Amino acid sequence: MMTKKMITILLTAVFCLSLAACGNGQTGSGSAQEQNPEKSTDQTPAQSTDQNPEKSTEQPPEQSAEYTGEDRTAPEAALQADETENSSEKETPAEVKVAKDGADMQTEDKTMPTRIPMEGGTKINMYFGDTLITGVLNDSETAKALIEKLPMTQHVNRYSHDFCGVTEDLPYNEDEVHYGWLNGDIDYAIDAPYFTILFEDEEVSEQFGDQVNIGVITVPLSEIAALEGSYDVRIELAE
Repeated sequence: MMTKKMITILLTAVFCLSLAACGNGQTGSGSAQEQNPEKSTDQTPAQSTDQNPEKSTEQPPEQSAEYTGEDRTAPEAALQADETENSSEKETPAEVKVAKDGADMQTEDKTMPTRIPMEGGTKINMYFGDTLITGVLNDSETAKALIEKLPMTQHVNRYSHDFCGVTEDLPYNEDEVHYGWLNGDIDYAIDAPYFTILFEDEEVSEQFGDQVNIGVITVPLSEIAALEGSYDVRIELAE
């Protein structure tokens, strides 16, 4: 009897051990989630949202109106109006000064410079090789600084609408900085800085900024427009 009893106990123990090994394997493959569903939803945010429809439909007010077509509440509408107003203000370009503002101009003779030379201004001669281009400088702070450097030699290159070259830094008044030019203008461009004589394209020039007018040439525009290439221009006071 004792022997049979011992055999029965041993068989029972072996059977229990085999069941325990299979259980550990199932736990490793996810049985813990099946036994604890609350923990499983915490670990999976997407499932948690599905189980809570009230939370899943929550959206910021602006998104709600945009995607569902619902009317905005009064505060939301006011906020949108403020945003629209601010956006309009940003899109409106600030008022800027352009070359023709306050300028004495002539528009009858297109062959001559548009700007009328300043009465009592400083007359100069500019020698492009054998070609003499005369001009008059105004009384701006920049022009006065340039006059103090005369005589001087300025290297320039021909471009589509001007002769231009890098020059020395000159002082300027912020109130005189403007966009664009008038045909025939002698300008100081503060961005490089450049010395430049502009002889055409005034009608599309207001896209270019950082200009300070220091004078104007006093010969027909065609005389400078006919020149090509690069020059070491000798600039002198006219006698």
